[in-house]
Amino acid sequence: MNKVVTPAQIEKRLYDLSKEIDDAQSYSESVEKSYFEVKAAYEIALAKTRMKYASVSSPTGKNYTVQEREDLALIENEDLHFQMASIDATVRSVRQNISRIKTQVDIARSIGTSVRTAMEL
Repeated sequence: MNKVVTPAQIEKRLYDLSKEIDDAQSYSESVEKSYFEVKAAYEIALAKTRMKYASVSSPTGKNYTVQEREDLALIENEDLHFQMASIDATVRSVRQNISRIKTQVDIARSIGTSVRTAMEL
């Protein structure tokens, strides 16, 4: 069954999508800010932990290798690591949502052009 789409419906859809983009963009800014705050805290915590292990010996009496210091720093900061990974996933999801909305805007514009062309005929 063919559905007749009116220019008014297209305008309303574009208006609604505009509001969605505004909301998604605002949320994106908030999530990105949180991401960079957690990322900074994570990187500082890793650096502090690596420095701590740079000045002590392992239980075998040898200095820790660079890889061992990295691994120990990651283990000690696993909560921040998981928090950063979670926020990163949210940032990616928000970006994909913004892209989805922009695609819907393009589709609505295309439909609008088709409706106008059909009305002129």
